Amino acid sequence: MEKKMKKRVDRSSYLFDNKALLALIIPLVIEQLLAVLVGMADSIMIASVGEAAVSGVSLVDQIMVLLINVFAALATGGAVVAGQYLGQKNQKEACKSATQLVWFITLCSVVITLLVYAGKYFILHGIFGKIEADVMGHANTYLMIVTASIPFMALYNGGAAIFRAMGNSKVSMQVSIIMNIINVGGNAILIYGFHRGTEGVAIPTLVSRMVAAVIIIALLCNPNQLLHIERTFRYKFNWQMVKKILSIGVPNGLENSMFQLGKILVLSLVSTFGTYAIAANAVGNAIALFQILPGMAISLAVTTVIARCVGAGDYEQVKYYNRKLMVITYVCMAATVFFIFSILPLIIKAYNLSDVTASATEQIIHFHGISAILIWPISFTLPATFRASGDAKACMYISILSMWIFRIAFSYVLGKYMGLGVFGVWVAMVIDWVFRALCFVIRYFKGTWRKSVIV
Repeated sequence: MEKKMKKRVDRSSYLFDNKALLALIIPLVIEQLLAVLVGMADSIMIASVGEAAVSGVSLVDQIMVLLINVFAALATGGAVVAGQYLGQKNQKEACKSATQLVWFITLCSVVITLLVYAGKYFILHGIFGKIEADVMGHANTYLMIVTASIPFMALYNGGAAIFRAMGNSKVSMQVSIIMNIINVGGNAILIYGFHRGTEGVAIPTLVSRMVAAVIIIALLCNPNQLLHIERTFRYKFNWQMVKKILSIGVPNGLENSMFQLGKILVLSLVSTFGTYAIAANAVGNAIALFQILPGMAISLAVTTVIARCVGAGDYEQVKYYNRKLMVITYVCMAATVFFIFSILPLIIKAYNLSDVTASATEQIIHFHGISAILIWPISFTLPATFRASGDAKACMYISILSMWIFRIAFSYVLGKYMGLGVFGVWVAMVIDWVFRALCFVIRYFKGTWRKSVIV
């Protein structure tokens, strides 16, 4: 009995108790859920404008998703640096890193905005290729308006990451709710009330992002916040601090960008399998997003928690919270997946799919769901621990290598040459997960990632 008592670890001084973890995770789950639901609502409203509008908007959105991934990656870099400083109880340097992130991400986004406007012709005619005139018209209108929202989108991402680094995800959730209400409400008013077409989709997106950026930056200017930014328009560039942010942001951004490129390449393969395959893949992607939603939210929480522990130099806490958050991820994802399985017949019915498409979609969702429960957390939540500790390059190398060899190459082998069609593409994706999982587990137990602390 005495031996058992001795083995008990006193965790009363640990950085995050159960209440703090719940307060961090629940708003993140709500925020992710909102983003997915609003995306679906947007697509339904755009569809009422016409097929050409849907096509034009979806083409431009591919560019915007790529940019959002870049800014989210930079924001993650800033959050890791700030979090590690907070773990060291160095609030002054943590605030400096927050200020540098906001200024740097703003300047980068302004430059990107100007480049998009300058390269508008190349984007519309070079990247999108030969598209019909009416689709081109909608794409042009949407691009001209939504490009102006790029700096505000970047600022919101940066601000939200800083609040998460404090352990305060409630603020970013609340701002996200306001942003999404403006977006959906504006779409409804302009599309159904004023019949504005593509402008009716683009203008609310611009306005909602502007409002979100202004609110979140105004809140960050409050000196009473644990992390706050300097209230000045004079930017003092600190290369050492920016270098630390980029050491996480650049590898993470390249990884995300390559992932997006891989999705586009796989989509071009799927389109060769016929209309049923395109539809089954599209519906499968929409439903699969809900299956992994808790995992995506908890991965953001992992960055906050682990960065703080690494900054404190306490790897016992890193080990403890990594294990705890992985268990939470598994439980939440299992619950979500089985809930979706229970209502899948209703979802399939709502999409009004043909028998062939419905059957293929059900097969995809059942396979993806079981695979997600077993493998996804190790493939995607565990590397969040590495990034939070400063080991972003290894994650990038493993992810990019795995994506090109397994997700893309195996999609062609299984889908095209072995005749599995669209289902083969999803099998290739899970093989990619398995390879990542093996690499990340080996790296975790080797412990080399512990030497990557950046502050």
